[in-house]
Amino acid sequence: MKIKSIETFILKDKLNQSFFFSQWEYSERCICIVKVIAEDGTYGWGEGYGPAKLLEAGIDLLKPMVIGQNPLENEVIWNEMYRKTLDFARKGTLMASISALDIAIWDLKGKLLGLPIYTLLGGAHRNKVKPYATGLYFTDHHDFSKGFVEEAKLYVSQGFKAIKMKVGLGIKEDVANIKLIRETIGDDIELMIDSNHAYTLREAVELSRKIEKYDIKWFEEPISPEFYGQYNELRQKTSIPIAGGECEYLRFGFQQLIKNKSVDILQPDICACGGLTEAKRISALATANGVDLIPHTWGTSIGLHVALHFISNLESVPGRMYQPDFLMEFDQTENGLRECLIFPKIKMKNGMIEVPNRPGLGIDVDENVLNDYSIKKKVLREFI
Repeated sequence: MKIKSIETFILKDKLNQSFFFSQWEYSERCICIVKVIAEDGTYGWGEGYGPAKLLEAGIDLLKPMVIGQNPLENEVIWNEMYRKTLDFARKGTLMASISALDIAIWDLKGKLLGLPIYTLLGGAHRNKVKPYATGLYFTDHHDFSKGFVEEAKLYVSQGFKAIKMKVGLGIKEDVANIKLIRETIGDDIELMIDSNHAYTLREAVELSRKIEKYDIKWFEEPISPEFYGQYNELRQKTSIPIAGGECEYLRFGFQQLIKNKSVDILQPDICACGGLTEAKRISALATANGVDLIPHTWGTSIGLHVALHFISNLESVPGRMYQPDFLMEFDQTENGLRECLIFPKIKMKNGMIEVPNRPGLGIDVDENVLNDYSIKKKVLREFI
C-alpha cells in the first residue's frame, strides 16, 4: 500500500468578537489542515500549528518526499522529510508542516490497521483525560478584566476542574485579575497563568512573588523562550512551577530546556514540534529526566484528538499506586473550526474526556463544513 496523493486546506473563521493577549489580537482563526490519501482511498487527517499559508507551502515542498511511500513505515517517512530539510527546517513553520503530515500518516496508518493511535503508540495507560479550560483572554482595551467573572463561572458550571487565564499586560493588572479569578472559582479549581513570554526576568520574579499566595499550578511562558538560563533562575526564586516549550521544536530543543533546568513542565505542541513521531521521543526524554509533560494545543479538533491519544499513552509514574489525572489543554475561545469541522464531537463528562477507541484518531472531517470554511472554495465560488 502506497500514499497516492496529498491535499491541503486553508480554513478561515471570522470571529464575532476579537480577543487579545500580551502579543497580538485575534479577529479570525486561520488554520491549515492536510489530507493524506492511500491507493485504496483510505485517508488520514493532520493539522499544523502556525501561519496557514506558510504551512501549506511547506507541505507542497514535502509532498514529493511522501507520495509513493508506505504509510505503515511512518518513521521512515518522518526521517526522509527531516533529513532532506535539515539545513533549513530544524525549527519553525516547516517543522510544523512535517508535523501535520506526520499526524495525517499516523491517522492513515491506524485506519489501515483498524487500530486507534494510542494502540500504535504502545497502548493506553488511561482511557479518560482531564481537560483544562484555556480562556480568559482580554476583550476590552480599557478594562482588561471585563467579563472575566462570568466566563470563569461558566467554566466551573461546565464541569472544568482547572482553568488557565491570560496575564502579561502589566504586573499590577495581573495581580488584581488573578486575585479576582481565584476568589471567583474558589480553592478547589486549579488555576494556571500564561503570559506568552511577555515579561523580563525581573518582572516575572516580581509577579511570581506577589501571586504565590493564590495557589498557581503553573506559570506558563513567563519570559522569552530563548533565555534558558533566566528560566532556571526564575525557578530558583519562586515556588510556582514554571512551564514552557510550545515554541520549541524536536527532541533537541527540549533537551536544551531539560539540560538548563529551565522548566518544571514541558509543553510541546504536537502539531509543530515534529508530530506524533517526535513527540513520542520527547516524552521519553521527559521521563528519563523526571520532568512533567503537558502538550500545548491550539487549532481544530484534529489537534485535540492528537493530544488525547498522546496523553493516554504517557507513561505513569513508576512505583506510584495512585496516579494523578493527566491534564489536556482545551481552548474555549470562539472557534467554529474547532466546534463544527470534526465529528464525532468532543464531549466532557464529569470533568473528563474519553479517549476515542475507533481506528486512527477516531474522527472524520465534515466535508460540508470543510467547504464552507475553505479559502480555495470561497475564491472559486466568487470567481465563478
